[in-house]
Amino acid sequence: MTHVASAFYGSFFHAPVYGSFEYLENALIEVDERGTIARVLREGEPEHAEALAAHRTRGTLTELGANRYGLPGFVDIHVHAPQWPQAALALDEPLYLWLEQRTFPLESRFADLDFARTVYRDLVQQLMARGSTTTVYLGSAHLESSIELAAICAELGQRALVGKTVMDDPAANPDYYRDASPAQAVADTETLIREVEGIGRASRQGIWPVVTPRFIPSCTDEVLRGLGQLAERYGAYVQTHCNEGQWEHDVVLERFGKTDPYALRDFGLLREHSIMAHCPYLTDDEGEMFAELGVAVAHCPMANSYFSSAVAPIKRFRQQGINVGLGTDISGGYSPSMYENIRQAVLVSRLLETGVDAQRPADERGLGDARISLAEAFWLATAGGGQSLGLPVGTFEPGQAFDLQVVDVKRRDSDLTGFGVFDQPADRLARILYLATPDNVRKVYVQGRLVRDKDAE
Repeated sequence: MTHVASAFYGSFFHAPVYGSFEYLENALIEVDERGTIARVLREGEPEHAEALAAHRTRGTLTELGANRYGLPGFVDIHVHAPQWPQAALALDEPLYLWLEQRTFPLESRFADLDFARTVYRDLVQQLMARGSTTTVYLGSAHLESSIELAAICAELGQRALVGKTVMDDPAANPDYYRDASPAQAVADTETLIREVEGIGRASRQGIWPVVTPRFIPSCTDEVLRGLGQLAERYGAYVQTHCNEGQWEHDVVLERFGKTDPYALRDFGLLREHSIMAHCPYLTDDEGEMFAELGVAVAHCPMANSYFSSAVAPIKRFRQQGINVGLGTDISGGYSPSMYENIRQAVLVSRLLETGVDAQRPADERGLGDARISLAEAFWLATAGGGQSLGLPVGTFEPGQAFDLQVVDVKRRDSDLTGFGVFDQPADRLARILYLATPDNVRKVYVQGRLVRDKDAE
C-alpha cells in the first residue's frame, strides 16, 4: 500500500488528448511516496478545500506561487549525447562533411571516461534546466562511457533511455571510430543492456537500455541481424535513424531492394516502442506498418530542416495512428530546448502545408492540410513522448509519474504576462511555449522529487 506523501497547489497546463490542452486552475495534485500522482482535485470539488487545508497543516504542501504555472516535464526522445560540444556548429555544411570533419572525430573522444563524464554531466543538467525530465540518448560507440551516461542520469535524477551507438561496417566508418567487429558490437550491446538494467532498478525514476544501430548505412547485415535478435531476447527498446534523408533512402534501397522501414523490420528492429528518428520519407504503407507494430517516430523538426531536405508529415502520421514524440536531436538540431523544438514543429508544418517557392503557383507549392497546432506540438513534447515510450509520463493524471516544471512568467528579463491583454488560458500557454527562456523554468521535479531549484541557486 502507498499513501499520499505530498501535494502541489497551483495552476497547471497539460495535454492529455492530442489536439487540445487542459488548464487546471488552482488545482491540488496529490503525490504518493513513489512519486506517482494519486489524485487531482480541481477547485470547487467537494474535497478540494479540506485536502488543501490538511496538507498545509501537515507541512506536506508545495505551492507554485504567484505568476507561476506547472507544466509536465518534457519528453525528449532523440538526443546524441556525445554531440553536445558541437551543438550549433557546422550546420551550414553538407551532412557528409558535418559527420566526417566534426561528428566522428568528436564522438571518438568519448573513449576518454573523464572527458565523457564532464560532457555528459553538463548535458543532463542543461536539459533538466530547460524542463526535460525524460530523455532518450544515443551514446557514442564506446561501451564504458555509454554506461557512465546512464549512471549520471540516475545520479542527477533524470529519467533516461540510453544506448551505445553501433557502427561496425569498415567500408562506411572511419578506422579510428567504429566497432571492432559485428560480434563485438553485439556483445557490447548485450553488456550495456545488463548494466543499464541494473542501474535502472536501483534508481527511483527509471533508466532503460536501448539497442542502437546508428543507421543501416553504417552497419553490416550481420550486426543488424544480431541486434534484432538481442532486442527480441531482452524485450529491449530500439532506436535508430530511419528515412532521414535522400542519400540514406537511396543507399538502403540499392543495397536491399527495399526501403529503410522494411529492411529494419526484416532485421527484427521494428517492434513495439522502437523509436525511429526523422522519417520524413515514410510512405502511407510504411506508416500503416508503423501503426500496426507500435513503432514510434521521433520528430526532429529542427534537424530535419538542416539535413533531411524534407518536412515530416506529422498530421498524416497522427491520422494513421502512429506514435509520435518530439526530439531535439542534439546536435543535428542546435538547441537543447524542447520549447524551441515545439515552436519549430509548428513552423515547419505550416511550410509543408503552404510550400516555400513563391515562383510556383500557390496550389502547387505545398502539401496542403499539413499544419499542426501549438496544442498538438505541446502534446508531442509531453504525452506523445510518454506514449511513444510506453511510460506513464507527460500528463497530470492519476497513475502518471509526477514530473513537473514550474514556469515563472514574470522574470525581470522575460516577462510573459502579456500585461493583462489577451489573458485567456490559451494565450497564457502560448506565451509560455513561444517565449519562455531557461530562466523562466525555476524548479524541476522528476518522479515527485525536486531535482533542480534555481530559486535556491
